This record gives sequence, structure tokens and C-alpha cells, in this order.
Amino acid sequence: MKNFYYGKPQSLEQVTAFLAKVPKGAYLMGGGTDLIGEIKEGLIEPEIVLDLKSVPGLAGIKKGADGLAVGATTTIAETAEDAVIKEDYPVLHQAANVLASPQLRNVGTVGGNLCQRPRCWYYRDAAILCTKKGGPKCFAEKGRNKYHAIFAGGICYAVYPSDLAPALIALDAKIALATGQGERVVAAADFYAPPIVNVRKETILTGQEVVKEIRIPPPVKGARSAYVKFIERGSWDFAVVSAAVWFTGANSIRDVRIVCGGVAPVPWRLKTAEAALKGVGPSESAIKAAAAKAAAEAAPLAENGYKVDILKTVVADAVLKAFKAPIRG
Repeated sequence: MKNFYYGKPQSLEQVTAFLAKVPKGAYLMGGGTDLIGEIKEGLIEPEIVLDLKSVPGLAGIKKGADGLAVGATTTIAETAEDAVIKEDYPVLHQAANVLASPQLRNVGTVGGNLCQRPRCWYYRDAAILCTKKGGPKCFAEKGRNKYHAIFAGGICYAVYPSDLAPALIALDAKIALATGQGERVVAAADFYAPPIVNVRKETILTGQEVVKEIRIPPPVKGARSAYVKFIERGSWDFAVVSAAVWFTGANSIRDVRIVCGGVAPVPWRLKTAEAALKGVGPSESAIKAAAAKAAAEAAPLAENGYKVDILKTVVADAVLKAFKAPIRG
């Protein structure tokens, strides 16, 4: 492991100043659960690691007239245990509770979960120069691809592993980014960029920006939401397929958002399934028929066609779970 400078900045201004001086060699650390792994695996060689937990004001959950603000260094455990999130935003509460293990939830942060790198075994192998690391091709396309993308592949078939991202996109959340010039705010849905935009990155973050906080709108009257995650191991694991569902309507679905994890290089919104679910009530057969539309544009590889059937089931289960939940507001 190459030596690097470890810094504990005391303000966001100090962080952005560091990033401006060392735009390519500076890395930000929340809980470090992903970053330390990348360093140990030889995937990155930082010049500077800046510990964001030393920055005042970046942690905590605050409720206001405009909704909820969740600081970037708030831990996953704090998010999972927060009473307001549990009551007003069930989809986020459920996603946080099934994320990793209790030990990792105590360390990992919300911002870190949203900015983590893919778990693709070709990307994580330091000896393989895949497209995401500047190489000539995605080895998963013709190689071992059991856990890879069934949507939006092509350039890169790695799937995005975050549990929180689909939930926050379903909630129409926004992400506030600190910059050297102040702040810019983007929709959580626009925070992620597919490989066709930049295969080397998953987010729109520039080298001089920091995730400051996540802003979630006030709960909508009559809304329901739920998160369902299918994993392969019995204890904890990254999602093979997950689905975050949010909708309004007491007896039938009106407005609806469905966002999936584990199926694409970015959190993937299922607009075809959303259209099919509008007007559907709490009928298991009708919901399953509409959820089957979720796979309409899927393009599985040689080893991951099983994900298509799991996707249909997970989406239907999430909708049914949301229907059984109390109406918000």
C-alpha cells in the first residue's frame, strides 16, 4: 500500500480547498467501508484521504417545513433507527435496515452508500484492466456475468450496489453538493450517470464537490411505500435485485415510482411497469400482471437471465407490501 496523507478537515471549505489543490489524488472518506477496501485491493492510490466525519454539521437528521435533511456522514444505523424516517418514509427505513450487517451499519454513512463503487469482480480485480478502469472492454459481457446488468449494459455491465439510492429516488429526494463556489442541488435521480455518459464514474460528482446532505420532501398525503431486496446469502449481501416502490392512492394506484437496484449500472427506474400499475388496486393477480411489464426492456446476458423472473417477483412483492402499509398523512 502506498503511503498517503490522512487529513481531518474542520469545515467544508477546507475540504473543497484540498480538492482544488489535488483534484485527482484526493479521496473523501465517510465510514471508509468501501474506500479502505479499494485501497487494500490496489484499485486506487490516494495522495490524500480526507475524513469527512471530522467536519462539523455533516451528520444528523433534521425535520423541517421543507421535509427532512439527512447529513452525509449520518450513519446507516442512525438512519435505520430514526423515528421520523420509520413513520414518514417507510421505504427508506426498510432499505436502511436490510443494508449490510449491524456492524457495517454502525460505521457506514449515507453519503458513502450513495457514492460507493461497483462490486463487479472484474472491476475489483487489480490485475484486470476493464473498461471502468480505462481498459479496452467489459469482460463481463462475454465472461462470468451471473450478477451483472440486465438493463443499460453495453459499455459496462457492472450493477450499482446501493440500497439507499433506489429508496431516495423513489421518494423524489434531492442531494445537496458543496462546491468551492457554494452549493448546488440535484435530484437524486440525476445524481447517477450511466456508462454511456462516463464509464469511469457512476455519479455526476466532479473532483471538487462533496455530498453535503440529502433532502427529502415532506410526506405526501395518501402515499405508501416499501422496499424489497432479494439476496443470495442467508445473512447479509448486496442485492441481486431490489425494488423501491412509492405511490399514492387508497384503492388504486395514481402516481407511482419504482426504482430498482442490482439490475443496471445505475439505480434503474421502471417506467413501463409504472404505467402498467396506474389504476391497479390491491389485487395480487393484477399487480403481478403489471409487474411483469418490468422486464419488457431487459436484455440479460448468458448467466443472468434468472434476474428477469426475480425482478418481476420483487416488484410485485414491493407493491403488495406497500398496499398493506398504513396510508401516510
